[in-house]
Amino acid sequence: METKVIRKKRDLTYLKWSHIRKSGGTAGTFLKSESVIDGAKVHYKLSNFDPVYGVVGHECVNEIVVDRLLTILGVDHLHYELIHADIEVEHQIFETYLCASNDFKKRGEEKIAIDDYYRVNAIPMETHYDFCVRHGWKQAIEEMIVVDYLILNRDRHGANIEVLRNARAHTLRIAPLFDHGLSLLYSCGSDDAAQRFDILKDRKCQNFIGSFSCRENLELVRNGDIFSGKLRESDRETLFEGLDGIISDVFLDRIWEMIFERYRTYENLRNH
Repeated sequence: METKVIRKKRDLTYLKWSHIRKSGGTAGTFLKSESVIDGAKVHYKLSNFDPVYGVVGHECVNEIVVDRLLTILGVDHLHYELIHADIEVEHQIFETYLCASNDFKKRGEEKIAIDDYYRVNAIPMETHYDFCVRHGWKQAIEEMIVVDYLILNRDRHGANIEVLRNARAHTLRIAPLFDHGLSLLYSCGSDDAAQRFDILKDRKCQNFIGSFSCRENLELVRNGDIFSGKLRESDRETLFEGLDGIISDVFLDRIWEMIFERYRTYENLRNH
């Protein structure tokens, strides 16, 4: 599934939604669902949901923007579609944009949250970072650390990094990057809030690897040129293609400023 924005409204009222509370103790609810299309499992999720007002967040837009950013940078990741749809939740119909993605597991694989895998397989006193390096995931983990700084991902806890294991084939791999909704300007509920948001401020984040600071975690990255691709000013159009009217121009401008300024900060740090 490639990154696409489907603006023609679909009827997805047949989907059954389960409630997933936001992590970190913040208010709000995420809803998730799944279906099988042509034999393949498709996962769906909503932005922040309110039973009275419907979908009030824009986390699904963040997923699309970050998906495109990671494609530009050459980072292995889960692809999303942004779909305009009618959904039914608790006998109410809501019109919204939601995310859809395919299952990244291969046949025979099972997924394990990395915090659970660490608890069973870590060497005494081994850090989370060193554990990942020992398993051969250094490149993927360092890419993740830098990406989370660029987008200020507040929610990279141990269940948002997964290990994929095939016991019969004796294979073990780190999953592609996924789940970037709680990043960028997700906490801003209005254009005014987006304008006031300090795009370079280091805020407390849930990180399984490193500290609560995405900025401090950059010190763990020991490779020089971590990405195979580079972000350029001309990439703004690629990041936001098809998103006009779905989220305000103020948000699009501020999201771009945030990503590009943080990318330039990272590049400056890398070159010194």
